[in-house]
Amino acid sequence: MPIRVVLADDHYLVREGVRRLLETRPEVAVVAACGDRDSLLAAVEEHEPDVVVTDVRMPPGGVDEGIQVAEQLRHTSPNVGVVVLSQFSEPRYALALLAAGTARRGYLLKERVEDVDQLVSAIVAVAEGGSFVDPKVVEALVGAKVHAEASPLQELTPRERSVLREMAEGKNNIAIAKTLYLTERSVEKVIHAIFLKLGMAFETDVHKRVRAVILYLAEEG
Repeated sequence: MPIRVVLADDHYLVREGVRRLLETRPEVAVVAACGDRDSLLAAVEEHEPDVVVTDVRMPPGGVDEGIQVAEQLRHTSPNVGVVVLSQFSEPRYALALLAAGTARRGYLLKERVEDVDQLVSAIVAVAEGGSFVDPKVVEALVGAKVHAEASPLQELTPRERSVLREMAEGKNNIAIAKTLYLTERSVEKVIHAIFLKLGMAFETDVHKRVRAVILYLAEEG
């Protein structure tokens, strides 16, 4: 069965463009397309989708309605995944989305939408209960932290830093091993070393460790 998606964006051309891109993929079925927060919530109630793909800003306020919807659905429809699309690489939006947990949540920059493979990867990840954070946002977080004076990130080896980025993007050990051409056992050892060097409690649960790493990277100083 295809993943049932409700799509929301207040810009008609963007909304229809994303819809048409997704309609080229058999693993996804767009069941509704909306232009504001209220119609999005109504569509979720009517169609009971697997995933919501929403702009971060929509009417009525044009502030962070996508984040608001994600938080509301965490309570009313906890099995519905949410992928927030944003033109902002500023980490604060991703952090707000993931603050209460990373399971079934994804944050993707709009500039990536033309790459339908990446968009579908984010949808599939959250539909399966995982998470997805745009690599560009992770790079911004890592870049800001690594240049901070006396940052523990400076103690990480290049391999450890690469694994840290993959962890922050929401990948499990198997996916990290495949991406970096390592064995799963090697990935486990590297992750242990990362948590030790960063002074963090080791987490085996993917959702908890994604949140831990993102919050660590977002800390000031």
